[in-house]
Amino acid sequence: MAAEKPQGGFRRFLYDATGGAINIGPSQKELRERELIERIARPLQGSHNTAVLSLKGGIGKTSTTVGVGMTLAHHRGDIPCAIDANPDSGDLVERALGERAIQAHQPPSITDLLKKLDGVDSLTALQGYLQQAGRLHVLAGEQDPALSDSLTAEEWRRIHAEFAKYYSVIVTDCGTGVTHNAMKGILHTADNIVIAAGFAVSGAQRALQTLNWLANHGYERLARESIVVITDKERVSDRVDKQAIQESLRGYCGKLVVVPFDRAVVDGDRIHLDMLQEETRRAYMDIAAAMVDGYK
Repeated sequence: MAAEKPQGGFRRFLYDATGGAINIGPSQKELRERELIERIARPLQGSHNTAVLSLKGGIGKTSTTVGVGMTLAHHRGDIPCAIDANPDSGDLVERALGERAIQAHQPPSITDLLKKLDGVDSLTALQGYLQQAGRLHVLAGEQDPALSDSLTAEEWRRIHAEFAKYYSVIVTDCGTGVTHNAMKGILHTADNIVIAAGFAVSGAQRALQTLNWLANHGYERLARESIVVITDKERVSDRVDKQAIQESLRGYCGKLVVVPFDRAVVDGDRIHLDMLQEETRRAYMDIAAAMVDGYK
């Protein structure tokens, strides 16, 4: 049986240069990437929700939501959506579309949708409240501090029920912490969770605190099957024992993924998949594949 044709790199160059006479097949890295894509693209029945949360801001929660959301959009046949449920004026839309894209027109927020939700009776009507970042559909969070923490668990369930009619994959960018008003509803509708952490002893401790809180409040399965994502940060991460931090978390979650330091992620502006380092793109693929694996 002839070896499979390689898709890139030196192996593809050699194949093309020799008219296919020399075919050493795809590399292990290429085979691994294909396997991830197959897992990400797996057809799904029904709707599924992943909650992305942390106990501290600035450690990669929203960048992970956007990076993974765009990865899902790139590789899946259906269209995923990301919802900003952060009560602290979340910046999901800015990270997905860029600040310039929304300066002239403030997009409708989750609060605006709630006010009109009874009149939303179709996908077309729902999409009137969403922004499009390529194939990823995004619902903006509330920016008014007087309203941002007002979302209740029941209101979240209503929001989720509407999105579940039309989207097979929902990624929810939560706030920092697990006790604000909407979290009970979000956790109740979550198939699995992603916990953002950083390469710091305090970051690892906060991630463990989150897992312990979940396990002690009726969410043992979510804690046991959780995906912990450590985003490497310049200047901070260089001063710690990264291996020790990974080992301190590995036994308490379902999967641990490290997102390497990447200036295209940490600058706070729009995230473009094609501007990310190869290792960063693969880390987001790894997270996305683990999420879809958890959708039963």
